[in-house]
Amino acid sequence: MVFSRELRPMVLAGDITVTFRLWSRCQVKTGGRYRVGPGEIEVDAIELMPFASIDDADLRRCGEADREALRRRAAHAGPVHDDTLLYRIEFHVVE
Repeated sequence: MVFSRELRPMVLAGDITVTFRLWSRCQVKTGGRYRVGPGEIEVDAIELMPFASIDDADLRRCGEADREALRRRAAHAGPVHDDTLLYRIEFHVVE
């Protein structure tokens, strides 16, 4: 799974444990392990949910300052409206 360069250290430190992805189909699986720079993460849970239902706790867990910052980051794959479905992917660092 690819993370922006500025997020990778926080992912590997365990500070970021959730990511949201605008995919036409899911590209990871629960229990799958994925390289992130020099480390590795394992996917714990995957859920498809509308952008508008993302709460403040998940915003903190994904490393974004606010909902609009997340919208901009996710929009690299296409427009993100309140009813746009995103994959919520929960993961942990593999030690």
